[in-house]
Amino acid sequence: MLGMGGGAAAQGAAEGAAGADGAALFAENCASCHAETRLGGTGPALIPETLGRMMGPALEQVIAAGRPATQMAGFGGQLSPEEIAAVAAYIATPLTETPRWSLEQAAQSREMSAEYRPAPAPVFTGDPMNITLVVEAGDHHISVLDGDSFEVLDRFATPFAVHGGPKFSPDGRFVFVMSRDGWVQKYDIWSLQVVGQIRAGLNSRNIAMSADGKWLAVANYLPQTLTILSTEDLSVVKVLEVVARDGRPSRVSAVYQAPERQSFVLALKDAPEIWEVTTDPEGGPFHDGFVHSYEASMEESLGAEKGLFARRRIAIDEPLDDFFFSPDYRDLIGTNREGTKGEVINLDVGRKIAELPLPGMPHLGSGISWMRDGHRVMATPHLKEGVISVIDMSDWHLVQTIAMDGPGFFLRSHEASPYVWADVFFGPHKDEMQIIDKQSLEIVRRLVPEPGKLFAHAEFTRDGRYVFTSLMEDEGAVIIYDAQTFEEVKRLPMRKPIGKYNVWNKITFDDGTSH
Repeated sequence: MLGMGGGAAAQGAAEGAAGADGAALFAENCASCHAETRLGGTGPALIPETLGRMMGPALEQVIAAGRPATQMAGFGGQLSPEEIAAVAAYIATPLTETPRWSLEQAAQSREMSAEYRPAPAPVFTGDPMNITLVVEAGDHHISVLDGDSFEVLDRFATPFAVHGGPKFSPDGRFVFVMSRDGWVQKYDIWSLQVVGQIRAGLNSRNIAMSADGKWLAVANYLPQTLTILSTEDLSVVKVLEVVARDGRPSRVSAVYQAPERQSFVLALKDAPEIWEVTTDPEGGPFHDGFVHSYEASMEESLGAEKGLFARRRIAIDEPLDDFFFSPDYRDLIGTNREGTKGEVINLDVGRKIAELPLPGMPHLGSGISWMRDGHRVMATPHLKEGVISVIDMSDWHLVQTIAMDGPGFFLRSHEASPYVWADVFFGPHKDEMQIIDKQSLEIVRRLVPEPGKLFAHAEFTRDGRYVFTSLMEDEGAVIIYDAQTFEEVKRLPMRKPIGKYNVWNKITFDDGTSH
């Protein structure tokens, strides 16, 4: 009887889903974020090629309940189970034509500004190394903020829905930003002018700058590639198809710069591998298969790569995401798909050396490190639990979990500051910033500038004297605090300022900033 009842229920759900118009429901509820084409906007592309294993009941659950730590709200209160099933079925349906984005198409999209004139020196009087960029999601602009005078020097339009942190050239002069739909824009801070832009993919995750400043890597969900651009003129110099050893294509969750290693490090979404792509012309050789040698100068191997952009595969037990690195970039810490633990991968030997107790979806990408009692520690917030985990990086033991007033998203500090600034991004305390003493690990102050409004993401000035924070509302503000007294110094109106990035802190890889 139970079997028959279950079958009847399933049949009824299927008939209900068939009766609902998934395409119309998608257009009404989802297209504003994911685009009518389903190729992504502020939200990611929703097609089988980018959904991976998220199909059927798993996809319906996300539509109904939303996704933590994203802008994806649940529709369980607006749509019936049958309507949700119809939307999921529509999303899982392949497009009539598989979207492609070839090297030629990317090259044709490249646009360099005819008005751009490089200035021989900064056109402003402030310290060019103390510039902070403010990404304003409310109307897709970036404000260029002088860190000394707090004056807005310029405000320029960006591509739609900038995603991931901007990346600066090693000399701090140029900055590159990327949008969800794959556009990469170059801006000259000295000249306060846009240089040009190119579309490097259709649905992209983030960008990374090579240590020598010559190359910019773009991590793509669609197509499943790593696109490498010349920072000089934004031309495409290399497109790497991301295919695992077993032949399975994979999305690229993120790409990171490993400056000490002269390489890019890739997190693969759909395969138990980490890729390292060298930016050293003398890099490699890297061997995909077995290697043996019977006599001097004689070597046999499978899939050897060497030279500029040669790829090295590192096999792991399961896909890892959201990487954090030790300051020397020898060790990588990633989290598993379920967000229940952390794993430490030594990049020199290419294997796991430790496992960390990090339940509650650690947000390692915003983790930071500092020296405490003669030991380097790292700290990470958790997206599903109101704690910050502090780990001793000498032996990878858990030092302490700091109880917070809710799950957080960002941590920031500065080498000149004794404090960590941590937001409470989710829940009823989203209007709160908690300030933590680096040595005692105690919360010493709670700041609530506007009750009920989202207050998040701190960034320090070059010298660590001031902290810029975001009131992340459409009619929001950057609120500037004295880093020692925690007193408000100034408030600058902004359109949903979601992130702030100081030139000096980023190009020097300051301990207090995420990398």
